[in-house]
Amino acid sequence: MTSVPSHPGSQPTRDQVEALSGPTLLEFGSAWCGHCRRAQPLIAAALAERSGIRHFKIEDGSGLPLGRSYGVKLWPTLVFLRDGQEAARLVRPHDSKTIAQALARIA
Repeated sequence: MTSVPSHPGSQPTRDQVEALSGPTLLEFGSAWCGHCRRAQPLIAAALAERSGIRHFKIEDGSGLPLGRSYGVKLWPTLVFLRDGQEAARLVRPHDSKTIAQALARIA
């Protein structure tokens, strides 16, 4: 599956996310965030090893409901879901191996 970028006005709701079936990665961050930009090749490398994982890039910020409902405080925060339920979480990951291990838990 491909990445689905999200803009603050078009984010899915928590109910919509929880209704998703199969493996899903929620990536909370911001386009201007240096930590987020540094993590992009790591996330891409880990996703390249797996197929069939839905990937939502959620543009997060103060007061945006989806990030607040997941308790996101630092970017990037990766939330790994299986059938809408959280199975793993990584905050500011430093290597693709750790991301790949979390993806294996939901695949």
